[in-house]
Amino acid sequence: MSNYKDIQKKTDADIVSLVQEKREALRAFRFSTAGAGNADAKSVRTAKKEIAQGLTELNARKRKQANENAS
Repeated sequence: MSNYKDIQKKTDADIVSLVQEKREALRAFRFSTAGAGNADAKSVRTAKKEIAQGLTELNARKRKQANENAS
């Protein structure tokens, strides 16, 4: 698990790949037969949290860039 400070240090491309990777992991977990049994809820929660952090950072960068261009 990475924390938000680690995500802030990554490039946009790295963040996009992280989000895609975590989304794929969630999709695989949802549709796997192992998901029907004993679910590892913590890994699902962690993946969702990392996706949210990555998207938040990308949106913050996009807003910052838009504000700089508007000024």
